[in-house]
This record gives sequence, C-alpha cells and structure tokens, in this order.
Amino acid sequence: MHYGRVPTFRPATWRLQIFGATASGEQHYLTWDDFGQLPRSTVLADFHCVTKFSIMGNEWTGVPASAFLAAVPPAAGVGHVMIWAEYGYSANVRMSDFDRDSTLFATELDGKPLSPERGHPVRAVVPHLYAWKSVKWVRAIEYLTEDRRGFWEDRGYHNVADPWREQRYSYQEDPGEGPP
Repeated sequence: MHYGRVPTFRPATWRLQIFGATASGEQHYLTWDDFGQLPRSTVLADFHCVTKFSIMGNEWTGVPASAFLAAVPPAAGVGHVMIWAEYGYSANVRMSDFDRDSTLFATELDGKPLSPERGHPVRAVVPHLYAWKSVKWVRAIEYLTEDRRGFWEDRGYHNVADPWREQRYSYQEDPGEGPP
C-alpha cells in the first residue's frame, strides 16, 4: 500500500538531501554513488501495518540511520526527524526512534533488491513502529528541533505509532506524544 504512483528511479539525478537543524547549519546532498559508499547493515525485523496485519521475520539490508547521523550530525536540541519521500509524503519520528540499531534505509528485502512497489531504491525501515513511519522512496531527512506531524499524522494518525500500544489514531495520544 502506498500514497501516489510508483516513481521512476533515475540514478544519475537521484539525490538524498539532509537538511534542517544540522550541526553545520548547511544542507547536504548525497548522490546515488555517495549513498552506495555508506556502511551497510542487515536487520531481521517484523513489519506491522496499521490495518492490523503483520509480516514476521523480514530481512532488511541497507544503510543504518546512524551512518547519516555520523556523516551529517544534527544540531544540539534536535528531538525529531522528518523523513521525506517522493510527492511530498513525509513521516516524523522521534530521534530516539531514528537513532536505533534497527532503523535503516533499506535497499534490499530478504536478500533481493527492493521492488519499485516496496520503495526502490531506498525505503526507511523503523521496524518497532507502524509501517507508515517506514517511508518508501526516501528523498530527504530533515532534523527538527520542534516536532511536526507528517503526512498521515496530519490526517489523524498517531504521532508515535507504537504497534505494541496500538497507537493508531491521534485521539489516542497522551499529553506530550504530539506537537503542541
């Protein structure tokens, strides 16, 4: 499931932007070749959809989120990250969720390159949260000093999205779980 049509991948013009509250105060861009030079890892994780199904034991391979934090450190006070995709789709995650060993930017699923429908060339994977936080067709990472709702969060979905707490809808948010 996804929002919008499946984009066409063009390696020669693909760019990943890292911007917002960076430690340097500057925007950074990675080409597809730059992205390919970053460290890679593999994570075995379940996939939880808000529509009440799960797919257990997925093997995701890609660039760990920690590689972006090392290459382009956030400024002091960054507490959230907005992950941007094609067509303006976005999802916000807390820095504590982004900076986990299991969070990565996948290029492979179960030993095979991601299909276009599953997010090729790069899909964020935040496996301990509902799948809408695992953005397909990633194009940018924005460091935020103040929380802001992403695409589905702005349309009534829960800001945190913990499947074990069944955090599906914004009306379920406790104080402090969403932007002011």
